[in-house]
Amino acid sequence: MLDGFKKFILRGNVVDMAVGVVIGAAFGGMVTALTKDLLTPLIAAIVGKPDFSYLGFSIRGTLFPVGDFINACLSFLLIAAAIYFFVVTPVNALVARMRRGEAPPDPTTKQCPECLSEIPIAARRCAHCTQPLVGKAA
Repeated sequence: MLDGFKKFILRGNVVDMAVGVVIGAAFGGMVTALTKDLLTPLIAAIVGKPDFSYLGFSIRGTLFPVGDFINACLSFLLIAAAIYFFVVTPVNALVARMRRGEAPPDPTTKQCPECLSEIPIAARRCAHCTQPLVGKAA
């Protein structure tokens, strides 16, 4: 019983997922700190204190504090923008730079000149239309 549990825990995808969760939590803390400590004060310096928690309305004595919802939406937009501009864009540029020198893999299929279906490169006859391919450029 414990042997099966040990195999499950030490399986590669379980360990990878655990590492991803831990790194994701740490990254979430970093993005939250970036938003709270840098972006929100910057916006506050430009347009004033961005706090809408005082906004709300009431219907028949029931209070609807829509300001908290607006604050949550703005916080989400700030975090999404921070992630995109400070993480996604630079990582995409780095990956593109690393892949620049790679040659594309050799093709494994070609197109039949008669029926335009995909066939293996070494085929001498199309499996779909049975036309011979010897001497024909694909």
